[in-house]
Amino acid sequence: MIRLSIVLSFIFFLEGGLVSQSLYYPPLSTAQWKTKSPESLGWNINLIPDLINFLDSTHAKSFIVLKDGELVMEYYFHGHDAAKPWYWASAGKSLTSILIAFAEADGKLNLQDSSLKYLGSGWTSCGIQAEEKIKVYNHITMTTGLDESVSFDCTDPTCLMCKAEPGTRWSYHNSPYTLLDKVIESATGQNLNLYFKNKLGDKIGASGLFIKLGEDNVFWSTARNMARFGLFVLGHGVWDGKKILDNETFIKNMSQSSQSINPSYGYLWWLNGKEKFILPGSQLVFNGPLIPSAPMDMFAALGKNDQKLYIVPSQNLVIVRMGDIAFDDSPVPIRLDEPLWKKLSVIMNTPTPTHLIQNISKEKISWYSRGNIHILNEVDVMDVTLMNLSGSFIKVLKATHEIALDDFASGIYFVKIKNKAGKIFLNKILIH
Repeated sequence: MIRLSIVLSFIFFLEGGLVSQSLYYPPLSTAQWKTKSPESLGWNINLIPDLINFLDSTHAKSFIVLKDGELVMEYYFHGHDAAKPWYWASAGKSLTSILIAFAEADGKLNLQDSSLKYLGSGWTSCGIQAEEKIKVYNHITMTTGLDESVSFDCTDPTCLMCKAEPGTRWSYHNSPYTLLDKVIESATGQNLNLYFKNKLGDKIGASGLFIKLGEDNVFWSTARNMARFGLFVLGHGVWDGKKILDNETFIKNMSQSSQSINPSYGYLWWLNGKEKFILPGSQLVFNGPLIPSAPMDMFAALGKNDQKLYIVPSQNLVIVRMGDIAFDDSPVPIRLDEPLWKKLSVIMNTPTPTHLIQNISKEKISWYSRGNIHILNEVDVMDVTLMNLSGSFIKVLKATHEIALDDFASGIYFVKIKNKAGKIFLNKILIH
């Protein structure tokens, strides 16, 4: 009989959101920031020097970890410090996403509007009938259908040629993203930097500037300001008890799959825990989650040369990494993420099976070591999905409260349980 045990695991809500509670927010006008020691969290402090050496050797300039909004780690390398700004690169796309959310909340635009409304006719070489089909939604989900092989960054109409119908092809493409800056400015009547300052920066104590570099508008700020932004997003648009962004639908949807072609992409945010992903500069589809060692509910702002902003709602974590490219011999944009999260997950001491079973029981899910998984009847189950470690679906069961595991090979699996209210519970199990 196969025995079931639970290893290196956690449980969380993927849809509907896990509400962040008891978040600390630093003051707006001072450098004061409440700290929390890794020891108080039960983290393995003996492994932190190895993490610091890893960050140093992989060309980090700054690294910050917030837990419940409080500073747990803050390190600077290679002459950098808390006062020095650094570029966000494409991590700034996620900031632009939030500015779109503000404009929508203000009634200045709608995601289903044709972008022609804000960019004017002739903004591409596709003709007005094709342009009318491209929506603001397509810009923030990388599904405009424009051909990135003509030019990746150029925003001149001669560089923007249609390759596919909007919404039918996912492709990471800077040009239609950069044009969102004009969409925001046209819709709001404000300069991009002024709109950021008025709607967000001043409200959360974060400064920074979009600076034109070639065809791109690149955001620059300090690591702490990026952390403030992450804390604002973790708090669902709230800062210190005050709702700053009143757009619940956008906030919920931005960290969910925006389309089925690349489910690991939301509204200019990268998503972990999905069944497949496509990377920038490629149309290859990879099975499994984006970063297997990271929490499955983690979503991230990722930029060139390893600019990172990770947000983990289930653990109230915000993590910032800024610096130069980690591995000079590899242009793969997520090469750093997996080894970094392997170190972090060990330091953070993933809950033991005893703690985990207690947490699961509170959510009305029970796990038995008898070759079966039993779900208590109080859970109104819609479906249960088993996935292997690569993220491939291997079994889907409807409205069941028991899963027989005798026919499964030994190994690690994900079990996803969706109830009729739309909430999803996920756990990692080991069958041996």
